[in-house]
Amino acid sequence: MTDRRLDVTGRGIVSALGQSVADFAAAIFAGRSAIVDISEQRPSLRFSMGAPIRDFDPSAHFDDRDRSMLDRFTQFAAVAARSAWREAGLDREAPDPRRVAVVVGTANGGIDTLDDGYRRLFVDKSRLPPLTIPRTMASAPASRIAREIGARGPVFGVTSACASAAHAILAGAGLVRDGLVDVAVVGGADSCFSEGFLRAWDALRVVSSDTCRPFSAGRRGLILGEGAAILVLERPGRAAVRGMRPAARFLGGGMSCDAGDLVAPDPTGMADAVRAALADAGHDAAAIDYVNAHGTGTVANDRAEAAAMVEVFGERARSLPISSTKSMIGHAMGAAGAIEAIATVAALAHGVLPPTLNRLGPDPEIDLDTVPDTARTQAIDVAMSNSFAFGGLDVSLIFGRGEG
Repeated sequence: MTDRRLDVTGRGIVSALGQSVADFAAAIFAGRSAIVDISEQRPSLRFSMGAPIRDFDPSAHFDDRDRSMLDRFTQFAAVAARSAWREAGLDREAPDPRRVAVVVGTANGGIDTLDDGYRRLFVDKSRLPPLTIPRTMASAPASRIAREIGARGPVFGVTSACASAAHAILAGAGLVRDGLVDVAVVGGADSCFSEGFLRAWDALRVVSSDTCRPFSAGRRGLILGEGAAILVLERPGRAAVRGMRPAARFLGGGMSCDAGDLVAPDPTGMADAVRAALADAGHDAAAIDYVNAHGTGTVANDRAEAAAMVEVFGERARSLPISSTKSMIGHAMGAAGAIEAIATVAALAHGVLPPTLNRLGPDPEIDLDTVPDTARTQAIDVAMSNSFAFGGLDVSLIFGRGEG
């Protein structure tokens, strides 16, 4: 392909702030928070707040047989993919199935099923269900989506901690750019409120005792979230043939690895990913109008990310809008990169920048415009979404307006 841009023609989401893109966008622009008290369900944890999806009804989307086969994270992904496929119009004009790829990331896989299995084994002293293995596979969402839309091209899962969805988006984009497929269905999914998973994060001691305050003074850590988001990427021009205008354009992406500490972030590695994304998109740093930050709310991650922004954008980093939607929906782990990609596309489409909530005051080591407290109306042409995961796994994605 001479034009390496791709059309974003479909989007779908299952989140704690809505199960449609319109509802989700309206919620983040309004500065609504999905972070709630979960202590009644989990009284023995050090932390009491989370952003679970409480209004997802599997029976509204799957029959009894399918529910027995699909872990919660796969259900999230399938529902999001249905919405994305419909928005793209591909349910009416199906592409060649051998030219359709599905790539879905997850950090956790089917941990709800694993949790249930351990309970059956060690508490109930009973057997595991026969479908335990297919329910827990990290590739289960990709396989389920492929089955539903009939995709017969490359179909696989990606797992790279909290960068999983962003890596999946880049992997799918590469398949289209290289001419291997015409359509890539990409994104991520995770379910994060099983007993074992919560206790594991409790042991790590990076979960906030109150709420998520990215880049703020007095921040105490991240808040766990969950969900799924799926995007449909296509070769330029295909949507126009169907009489559609793309929601946005995927311009490029970059990846890097810190090759250092397993949990301590390195701003140099983060900056490398951002520079690689700019090079892939054919833009310099001055072209970026907005950044959807990884912005977890931990002391170390936020300072490292801020340093990376200053390293790449220089003095302009202090006036460039850089906000974190994790302040509203928590950290959805392997789904975060796709959920935040949809937030970034929404900002481009509507000319509204989502805010960073819960700010107590400035961190003296972080001098950024984090769009504090209230959304900002501002037309933008090019925006970036960053995912910086444990293990030093860094991904930066760049999107442009659909008209561009």
